[in-house]
Amino acid sequence: MGRAFRHSRSPIVRMLSPLRDFLDTEASGAILLTVGAGTALIWANSPWSASYESLWNSRAAVAVAGHTLELDIRHWINDGLMTVFFLIVGLEIKRELSDGHLSSRRAALLPAAAALGGMVVPALLYLAIAGTTSPRGWAIPVATDIALGVGVLAVAGRRIPPSLRAFLLGLAIVDDIGAIFIIAVVYSTGVAGGWLAAAAAGVVATIVVRRFGVHRTSVFVVIGAFVWFSLHEAGIHPTIAGVLMGLLAPSTPRISPELIDGDELMDLSDAEAAHTTTQIARGSVSVVEWLQHVLHPWTSYVIVPIFALANSGIAISVDGLRDAASSPITWGVFFGLSAGKPIGIVLVTRATIRAGLADQPNGAAPRQIMGIGCAAGIGFTVALFITELALTDPTERSQAKLAILAASILSATVSSIILTKTPRHQPEPATPIGTIDSQ
Repeated sequence: MGRAFRHSRSPIVRMLSPLRDFLDTEASGAILLTVGAGTALIWANSPWSASYESLWNSRAAVAVAGHTLELDIRHWINDGLMTVFFLIVGLEIKRELSDGHLSSRRAALLPAAAALGGMVVPALLYLAIAGTTSPRGWAIPVATDIALGVGVLAVAGRRIPPSLRAFLLGLAIVDDIGAIFIIAVVYSTGVAGGWLAAAAAGVVATIVVRRFGVHRTSVFVVIGAFVWFSLHEAGIHPTIAGVLMGLLAPSTPRISPELIDGDELMDLSDAEAAHTTTQIARGSVSVVEWLQHVLHPWTSYVIVPIFALANSGIAISVDGLRDAASSPITWGVFFGLSAGKPIGIVLVTRATIRAGLADQPNGAAPRQIMGIGCAAGIGFTVALFITELALTDPTERSQAKLAILAASILSATVSSIILTKTPRHQPEPATPIGTIDSQ
């Protein structure tokens, strides 16, 4: 047997690499998300505004095995394409809980507590302002947009210690768990028991085929599609299928890196050897990491910008702005995001640290925690998603979307000012890799 393949990077570096890749993709995707939203606004207020709604209201049908599903284009995007987005959310939750920043109780407690404060306070603020007008919208301001939040941190650059980036990611992941729970429980219609049982059978089938060592992606795609359709017919929002499949993905490699033959891995002498090398490389990382690597660019660079394009087209007029300014829904969403988020996050974070239950992020100042709280107030993608589920009246939807847009712009601006005015963070000297490896 040839010489064994040996990692040259320290365990700490290996753990942080997926986080760095995740944040880099999110920061880049935030630009395209902004372009998609901006294009939708311009289009919806242009002389061609009628074509905007006409396009997304066009209907398309898919027939499989005698079952026909017909939806408009916007719902194919919101219910279909966004399932892949929620698959990435499920994968990231699984990775963070398995061996990431949420894998230990003490490490997970601070972002989890901060996220809880950042959900409860905005919901209470909304209900206090708009609870008598449209109480179903209470969940709109609880969401955090990780892509745009990370984009704000990218503007701050080295002024932000790595611990704060990890804190925001952990907070956003717990926030996503809360949003998924809300979508599944609050905004699902009357549940059809038979189809729900069929979806449960699909989940069981996923576990069984995993136990039998099946690794073909096509098998899980078919099962996932069946679970998606079953949830849709059951009256539960079908994007939950993406989360379920992400959580069920294996988080350990099929091939232990310590057992890989280095000579075989480097052999590219012919087509067969190259294929073997590819299989070894793929097997040396977990399915969770592999799927994130393959799908995450698609969600950040294609799916989420398309979602923003399809859902951000708000017709803005003087009368519309006047009506929005007098609407409790507008102010409930606006203050929930721009004020409720940072207040809830900062108060709960400080209380948790002072109680000795968790440590303050390494190198972070209280001012920076406020900046992170403001960044979490950018609730664009998931807030728009929940708006479509919570509100049925087109006028109320427009008012909520206008508030989301205004609050997100304000939150991004305030967060950028706070974080960029902070003195540049000086990273600690790196420990030589050889020193770590020799221990």
